[in-house]
Amino acid sequence: MYTLKKSLGQHFLKDESVSKEIVASLEALSFSQLLEVGPGGGAITKYLLALPEIFFKAVELDEEKIAFLEKTYPEIRGKIVTGSILEIEKPFEGPFVVIGNFPYNISSQIMFKILEWKDDVQGMVGMFQKEVAQRIAASPGNKDYGILSVLVQAYFEVSYLFDVNESCFTPPPKVKSGVIRIVNANNPWQIKNQKKFFSLVKAAFGQRRKQLRNPLKPYFPAEVLQEAIFTKRAEDLSVEDYVQLLNRMI
Repeated sequence: MYTLKKSLGQHFLKDESVSKEIVASLEALSFSQLLEVGPGGGAITKYLLALPEIFFKAVELDEEKIAFLEKTYPEIRGKIVTGSILEIEKPFEGPFVVIGNFPYNISSQIMFKILEWKDDVQGMVGMFQKEVAQRIAASPGNKDYGILSVLVQAYFEVSYLFDVNESCFTPPPKVKSGVIRIVNANNPWQIKNQKKFFSLVKAAFGQRRKQLRNPLKPYFPAEVLQEAIFTKRAEDLSVEDYVQLLNRMI
């Protein structure tokens, strides 16, 4: 068997019905290349390996889990990328889909990695700590709406699929979990400068309790900052609002 490593944020899924439901959530996506992040003990891996006509890879940092997976599921040999999802090179040439029960301690960073690969990531089905999943899917005006909400929704359509109870894991986490699906929307707002867009959104939410004219002062002329939109707070603006501001930045 294998040991659980708290340092890697490991909580392994043991509920077969949840594993099947996560894999079934891929049906809304059309793809030929699939990357699983953190297969762990193989709770969903065994179902992914059975998908027909799919070029499958898994990225796993824990060598003990890799040895377990290769022994338990021999067909996975040669399909595991050893390392951290945050540090590996893009695993495929061309478009691919991502799936995983993501380590909660790096789940937000994983989303930024997916944004880095957004030109090739057709979509993702992922399990997160519930509050992170809610944050990614949140709408403007919601207290959960933040940087991740805007940046992910600028490029992907987001669906919150279902909750997962603590009892479905070994060991049980101290928080509830949530599964979301994102589908690439092909840059619907035609954002040309991602770096500037990220800077704008991060600056706005850096002082989310203040009117936008305070945190966004470095980005706009004084006369523009007098417009009504700058009396709002970061969480009140839609993705479209942020894109319109981006197009007027200095």
